[in-house]
Amino acid sequence: MEINYVVGDATQPVGEGPMLVVHVCNDVGAWGRGFVLALSKRWPVTEQRYRAWHSGEDAKPFALGEVQFVQVANALWVANLIGQRGIRTIGGIPPVRYEAVRKGLRKIAAEAERLGASVHMPRIGCGLAGGKWEVVGKIIEEEIVARGIPTTVYDLAP
Repeated sequence: MEINYVVGDATQPVGEGPMLVVHVCNDVGAWGRGFVLALSKRWPVTEQRYRAWHSGEDAKPFALGEVQFVQVANALWVANLIGQRGIRTIGGIPPVRYEAVRKGLRKIAAEAERLGASVHMPRIGCGLAGGKWEVVGKIIEEEIVARGIPTTVYDLAP
């Protein structure tokens, strides 16, 4: 099994059955640029739950490597994965934290298996977070695809 790449919008996942839409969040509670704008437009509850989590209203720790699952429709969830330290490159180091992405993807894989869900995402951690797809894609292959979970990555049409 390998990652299925498609041109499309990850907020409109394709396929049958339960689905998890995954994206990377920062660890400072900022929400307002990049893919999250599309999430907020389509499912405002994703932003509401993330902000509530950041403000301490969720029992789960708000920390790198943690994941919040937000149900947005019947058999459809958004996974808010904290895989980014801050929001700016500092000293040449981008905000993405690959080990936090890996840790979060392990939790997402477990939830996908529990739900019998496929996984859908943009090229997480590679936009504003500054990650390299050759690194993130390999982590996705190791943590999600290797477990036999159907995985689709979406690239917006140019």
